[in-house]
Amino acid sequence: MFRFLLYSVVAVFLITLIRAFLGVIMKGFAELFHPDQQPGPQGTARPQVPVGGTLVKDPVCGTYVAEQSAVKLTANGQTICFCSAACRDKYKAG
Repeated sequence: MFRFLLYSVVAVFLITLIRAFLGVIMKGFAELFHPDQQPGPQGTARPQVPVGGTLVKDPVCGTYVAEQSAVKLTANGQTICFCSAACRDKYKAG
């Protein structure tokens, strides 16, 4: 009788450890496949990236960027879109 009770306690303990380990693993998979639902580094929500819209090509590096999230520069009455402020500054420098 004592042996059965001991095996039962050990089995419950092992099952609890395995479930905790699997929970940590599954949380890691959730972060990989759904990163937008997880908090950012300081506990803040990650910014949402706009979906859809027009893609424009950065004239400096050739990267395509969504027009609505691009860094813009107006020169000679024409709006030019860049992927970053660094590319915009390179373009302005000539």
